[in-house]
Amino acid sequence: MLAWCITFILKVHLATALQSEVTHHVTHEAQSGSSLSVALEKRVVAMQLSASTHWQGSRVVHKSSFFGKMSIGSPSQSFSVVFDTGSGNLLVPAEDCESDACKAHSRFLQAQSPTAKNVSCDGTPYKEGQDAPHDEVSITFGTGEVWGRCMQDNLCVGNFCNLGSFVAATSESDNPFKSFGFDGVLGLGLPSMSQSEDFNFMHGLNEKNSLRHPLFSVFLSDSDTEKSEVTFGDVKQEHLASSLFWVDVARDSGYWEVQIEDIAIDNHPLELCTNCFVAVDTGTSELAGPSDVVDKLAEKLGVRVDCSNFDQLPKLGFVIGGRILNLEPSDYANKDEQGSKCDVSLMPLDVPPPNGPLFVFGIPFLQKFYTVYDVANKQVGFGVAKHANQDHAKLSNLLVDIQVHSSTKGM
Repeated sequence: MLAWCITFILKVHLATALQSEVTHHVTHEAQSGSSLSVALEKRVVAMQLSASTHWQGSRVVHKSSFFGKMSIGSPSQSFSVVFDTGSGNLLVPAEDCESDACKAHSRFLQAQSPTAKNVSCDGTPYKEGQDAPHDEVSITFGTGEVWGRCMQDNLCVGNFCNLGSFVAATSESDNPFKSFGFDGVLGLGLPSMSQSEDFNFMHGLNEKNSLRHPLFSVFLSDSDTEKSEVTFGDVKQEHLASSLFWVDVARDSGYWEVQIEDIAIDNHPLELCTNCFVAVDTGTSELAGPSDVVDKLAEKLGVRVDCSNFDQLPKLGFVIGGRILNLEPSDYANKDEQGSKCDVSLMPLDVPPPNGPLFVFGIPFLQKFYTVYDVANKQVGFGVAKHANQDHAKLSNLLVDIQVHSSTKGM
């Protein structure tokens, strides 16, 4: 549940190469299913943060979340959920949850769905004739906690439906859940992050061969004129401004986690984090990383508090799969509402070994890069996201082959 812990504590190749690369990647997969795109709504919440190492005094930051619709039960009950690659279970409030945080959102009315039944939270199948299990699961977040019982019912995203298990929250702490603009979360992490395979939505769809390809892709935009969406079963080429390249999931943590080979500033590797990992997390509103690395980056980036050098700031790049994925100043630096104060927006996150050092690529990264999550092959695909009114002259600077850059530099 890394996503919520962080979120609420707070050169380019020819586009024609994409078709052959994607086709080559997925031709061996089953072709019997279909694909579905779900529109995502953006919600921005202003939050007050205390003083940091680089900014004296409190400040207001704007945190974004993206969520869409799904339904549970028969007849169906609609919920708004974050499609979250940083968690593994579906979680919505239960009708008997009396917490203020639950009452502020839609609750699952179990009595109105005759297909609903309780199941064990360890994934043990419920057998007819047994007493219905009544165990609960506790999920701890950075600033709060949820208790819930485990249930099974019809789960639908659009016309993709499956009998699956989920957590019905019976208690939620006010902080942070009461402030959510959505009802719950649909975890899209790998199965090892779920209570069991029955709790993993993508596993259920793949078992039924519902999908054209056993993957999903995410396009996020910061513009109200573009439709952000998650697509199940396909890669949407209209969202790509570059070719797509693939990187293996590095470890069996349940996160969509890949290795960072290095960090670069203006395409120059710094050897700051040569054995780091990053979780690609659609449920996190910020970028995060080890505090010592974040401090060094803040010093090297040189963001002035008065924003006087904002237009001269360098690109911040992460070396992954032999490419440098570059972020621009607007992606890694915050300005206050008056535009008079600036700060590096990387949040400190200290995960001890063997799981750390760990970065998290949240919404600022995902608005810059289109991402694809291949369940069958345990790979993540990255490509430059294609946005309206994009500065095409800058596109070749966002995704750079590090070997091509090194050889060009040596000329």
